[in-house]
Amino acid sequence: MSRPADNPSNRAIQFHNHPFRFLLYLEWGLLTLAIISTLDSPPMRAMGKPLRAGLPRSEPPGWHHSPLIAVVALVLFGLMGLYLPTKKLPKLGHTLGQILIILLPSATVLNEGRTFPFVYLVLVIRGCLMYGLTGRLVLTGTAFVLFIGGLIFRLRSLAGLGRRLPPDARDRFHAITVGFQVNFIVLFGLALLLVMLLINALMTERQSQQRLQQANQTLRQSAQEIEKLAMDQERNRIARDIHDTLGHSLTALNIQIESAAKLWEKEPQRARQFLGNAKRLGTQSLQEVRQSVATLRQDPLAGKTLEQAIAHLIKDIQANPNHQLLITHHIQIAQPLPSSLKVLLYRIVQEGMTNIVKHANATEVRLQLIGSGAIATLNLEDNGQGFNVEQAKTGFGLQSMRDRAESVGGTFVVNSTERGTRLQVNVLIERR
Repeated sequence: MSRPADNPSNRAIQFHNHPFRFLLYLEWGLLTLAIISTLDSPPMRAMGKPLRAGLPRSEPPGWHHSPLIAVVALVLFGLMGLYLPTKKLPKLGHTLGQILIILLPSATVLNEGRTFPFVYLVLVIRGCLMYGLTGRLVLTGTAFVLFIGGLIFRLRSLAGLGRRLPPDARDRFHAITVGFQVNFIVLFGLALLLVMLLINALMTERQSQQRLQQANQTLRQSAQEIEKLAMDQERNRIARDIHDTLGHSLTALNIQIESAAKLWEKEPQRARQFLGNAKRLGTQSLQEVRQSVATLRQDPLAGKTLEQAIAHLIKDIQANPNHQLLITHHIQIAQPLPSSLKVLLYRIVQEGMTNIVKHANATEVRLQLIGSGAIATLNLEDNGQGFNVEQAKTGFGLQSMRDRAESVGGTFVVNSTERGTRLQVNVLIERR
């Protein structure tokens, strides 16, 4: 199994970046109980008792019976929990060092018949933070074997007491000792397994949350990139529109004004005609500027329904005296559309109508939008002069409509002849 996802950069687990701070506090509590039990051991109590009159002075316990060594070892074991490496060799050495420190108290005060399973629980908790599933199982098994070995060794101290009892009491005492040993081993094994499963579940949940956060971040970045790309495409389209239409109109306007200025004194009648043309071009340029500004709006629907927005667009086109178009439209949508899909369909209709006005030289336009079931179908037809579809594939208007349809998994089909052009867009209302 791969390295836990809590350390993507292979940083060691320390106090400031501990994934589960409450487990660190639990370790300290368990080690505190172990230290208290160590200080309450028989050698330590004997060292604290005053000498009674007439009793010989007892010899101080040797190093192999010294509780102070056990306390120092347990404190050092606790400090090792403040730094848990995650790289392979360092964490193996760290784990081996913990096991050696655990065996040191076992060689001193813990061999007086006391058992302290807390240190093995702490060892399993730390191992679950450092290792994957295989390493956790191995370390849990190792801790269980060490505990059993220490328990069996310590229960031997009771054998001498049993030999002093009568035969009947000796057998009964042996049965009780064996039963206690088996029950204690089973309970502690279950406790180790429960701790490992609990921490494994916590680690798995944490990894799932981290993967979900990374996926959400990736989605946000993708959405921002798509939005930026759409904005860039919209700006490019508007820039091209300004260059192709507004730039041409302003150039013609400038020529008309220059011609009127030259003929004002010699031929005032012709100068007035040039000024009239200049006024007409100025009005046309103003309309084109307003149309470009309207296109820049983030919400083209502005609180309207899709039907109302399309009807308003058609009204604006027909209000322009330079465009004599008979536009018939039929919109029938059986169910509410998502907001993003309504904007997309409106933009396609807007782009299609703009292309017809600028390039088709049409007199009639038919628009039909039907939404039923899981598909919305848009048909836009005109009786204009048509164009060569193969040569116009790279045109910005057609490409923009095609990109919008395909961005939601839809299709875009255009057919054009000398008698007119027909485009059809099919999009899914609910993407699965």
